[in-house]
Amino acid sequence: MKIFIDTNVFLDVLLKRENYHYSLEILNSVLYNKFIGYVSDITLLNIDYVAKKQMKNIKEFIELVNDNFIVTGADNSVIKSALKINNIDFEDNVQYCSAKIFNCDVIVTNDKKFVFNGIEILNSVEFANKYL
Repeated sequence: MKIFIDTNVFLDVLLKRENYHYSLEILNSVLYNKFIGYVSDITLLNIDYVAKKQMKNIKEFIELVNDNFIVTGADNSVIKSALKINNIDFEDNVQYCSAKIFNCDVIVTNDKKFVFNGIEILNSVEFANKYL
């Protein structure tokens, strides 16, 4: 199964936010090849920007993600598709379009406003309860 992981799932683990242990289980499931994990290139930049303010050695974590997840990029066609979506969160639109291009089965996000049709959208708790 192909799963697309939103930035907040990684940040939940790094910053030990509420229910982070579910997010950790999901990331580990990709590390142990239970699922194929996808992540947007902007996610790696956002992880660095947010997490390095609160912790050191974030580079090692980004290397771990880069080595174990397929990193998707937003080319002109992805941006064009994302701009056509009637949703105010452009970053979510880009991630959704990337997940569609790579035929991901599920998007895992803890963003309550991440709502799209065509791909199953689950938060970390829902995904862990359903698939782990």
